[in-house]
Amino acid sequence: MADRLQEAKARQVYLVLRDRIVSGAVQFGARLPNENDLAVEHGVSRVTIRRALLELQREHLIERRRSAGTRIIYRPSPSRMTADFSGVLANIASMGRSTKVKLLSFDYVQAGGAAAEALGVGDQDLLQRAVRVRSLDGVPFSYLVTHVPERIGITYKAKDLADRPLLELLERSGVKVERATQRISACLAAPEVAAALGITTGSPLIELVRIVYDRDNRGVEYLHALYRPDRYGFEFDMVRAGHATKRSWATSPPVRKVKPNGKPRPSAYSFT
Repeated sequence: MADRLQEAKARQVYLVLRDRIVSGAVQFGARLPNENDLAVEHGVSRVTIRRALLELQREHLIERRRSAGTRIIYRPSPSRMTADFSGVLANIASMGRSTKVKLLSFDYVQAGGAAAEALGVGDQDLLQRAVRVRSLDGVPFSYLVTHVPERIGITYKAKDLADRPLLELLERSGVKVERATQRISACLAAPEVAAALGITTGSPLIELVRIVYDRDNRGVEYLHALYRPDRYGFEFDMVRAGHATKRSWATSPPVRKVKPNGKPRPSAYSFT
């Protein structure tokens, strides 16, 4: 019981220190306080601090030398991927051309759960399921699990998916991709995902779920993606839109929607 408590405390210290390092609050070359000072700062024992520092060392975020202390060796990647939130489909194609992919699995599974619902198929149908890891400059940054209806999946093979973006394969099969919706949240890395991304189990990740639709409004791809936040991020520009008494934030350039009276309006966000 005591060991579990100590492990939980070490995990908490590790996450706090890791966030400081990855966020740039503590920069490359800086030295961390010694174990005694860190123990006092975080209200834990030196053994707990040592465990936390060992995890940071395993991730190559710090370097520990008996004579020189603990030094930050993490550098933010100059080629960190940034996705334009307002250009979902364009970003997919661009990413496929500029990154490397490793195909971990390619098979057909019984439809079920959120993927089946999004793609409009029944439990009796099959879905083509693929797991891929994308890398930039040799460093993995995303873990991608895709489901595609069997009628589309049979038009390409595992080798095709290892060499080309899935969006390109969908369009090659005759699918007329029209739009996509996506939801972004956060989660912690499971052991299998952590191993594939080269991080520690329980590390924070950006979680994205994307559904791609064709011109007939049928779901043609269900994507569950996990991203390392130190290697990948989202951004979009915003402008104030609307009348003086009802102004809200909108994407820039605005995505046009049509009112009942036929006049276009920007797609606004509900937050201020």
